[in-house]
Amino acid sequence: MNNNQDLELIRELSSGINEHQSAKLYKSEYMIDYEADFELSYSDIKSLTLALSVISEFFDVKAVVSARTSHIYGAALAPTLQEALTKVIDSNPIDVQNSVIASSEKIDIDFVKMLTSGNLAAAPAFAPNAIEYMKLHEIKFVIIKTPLSEYKKYTSDKITVTPFGTIKEEPNQKELSKDTFKVASKTKPTVEQIEDAVFAWKIAKYVKSNGVVISKGFKTNAIIQGVHSSAMELALDYSCDGSKDAVMAVDGYVTTHDIDVAAQGRIAVIILPFATPDLIKICNKYNIVLLSTGFTNKLD
Repeated sequence: MNNNQDLELIRELSSGINEHQSAKLYKSEYMIDYEADFELSYSDIKSLTLALSVISEFFDVKAVVSARTSHIYGAALAPTLQEALTKVIDSNPIDVQNSVIASSEKIDIDFVKMLTSGNLAAAPAFAPNAIEYMKLHEIKFVIIKTPLSEYKKYTSDKITVTPFGTIKEEPNQKELSKDTFKVASKTKPTVEQIEDAVFAWKIAKYVKSNGVVISKGFKTNAIIQGVHSSAMELALDYSCDGSKDAVMAVDGYVTTHDIDVAAQGRIAVIILPFATPDLIKICNKYNIVLLSTGFTNKLD
C-alpha cells in the first residue's frame, strides 16, 4: 500500500531498522536546519531525533545527552560541557561509546577528545580545531543550525497506521505546572531535590512507558524502560550506590512494595504522576519525599 504519494522524496536510505527492510526519507514541513558531511542513516535519524528532543529540554544550560535509536543512555547537567560529558560516560560507559552525543552548546577540542569513532556528535556549533580532530579520527558530527530553544516547534503529530485505522496524536509538550505539581508527603524536599526531580522527570518524558529514571546531582544513574513488573528493582540494581539520597522518577503504576524496594535502595525522593493515599502513607513511614506531577508522561 502506498501512503506516500503526496510526499516529496529526498532519498532512499541504505536500509530501515533491519538491513532487509527498505526505507525512504521524504520532505516535511517540520524539518530542522542542519549540516552534515555524510548521509544520515535510519539509525542516525532516529538517534538524533531522540537526543535532540531531550537536549532541547535543557537548551539554556550546559547539558549533554547520549542516545541511540529509542534508548537514552545518559544525561547530565554541569558547570562545563566536559564535566557533563564525564557524568554521562560514567552513567553508562559501554553503550555511550556507540551513541549520539548531543550538546546544548558549542563543542570544543577538549570535549571531542573524549569521544570515540563510534560516536556521532551533535551541537549548535563546533570549534574549528574540534572539527579537524573529528575528521582526523573519523568521528561523525552534525551541526544543528535551528536554535534548540525552537526545537519543539518542529515536533509534529505522531501518525500510526494500523489495520483498524490511522491514529493521529499530538506531541507530548506538557510541562510541569505549579497548579498540578504537589508535595504529597510530610517530608518536604530541599530546593536541590526539587531541581533534581524536575531534571529526572524531563528525562523520563522520553523513556519508553513503565520507565524509571534515577538521578542525583543532575546526572542519570539508571534509566530503565519498557519493563512492567520489575522496573524499579532493575533501576536500583543498575544504580547500585548511586541510589543513595537520589531521586526516582516513575511514569508507570507504583505499588507499596515498590516503595519498600525504593526505601531499601535509600531513595530520598520519588516523583510520579499521582500520589494515592497508600503511597503517601508508606512514603511517610520511610521519610521519603513524594512528589505528584498531576499528569502522566507515557511515551507509548
